[in-house]
Amino acid sequence: MQEFVDRSHLNASTIEAWVKAEWLIADRPGHQFSEQDLARARLIQDLKGDLGVNDEGIALVLYLLDQLYGLRCLLRDIQAMRTTDVTRSH
Repeated sequence: MQEFVDRSHLNASTIEAWVKAEWLIADRPGHQFSEQDLARARLIQDLKGDLGVNDEGIALVLYLLDQLYGLRCLLRDIQAMRTTDVTRSH
């Protein structure tokens, strides 16, 4: 947790609030965060600070980004299946 606090330049109470709001989700109990979590925290900081987005807006932006990420993963899986099918048919 301390490493994430240092790298994100957030205080522990802010991180706890964002975890409670499900804006950040630790990989494992004890708040072990990934590089993706750090990028997400920086995005939240930009949305709140630089752009003045309120909490409801941040929740919506994060939801839409998560949906987009899920669709990208699905598209990548479909492309991998197509590649496998083409390889098998030759």
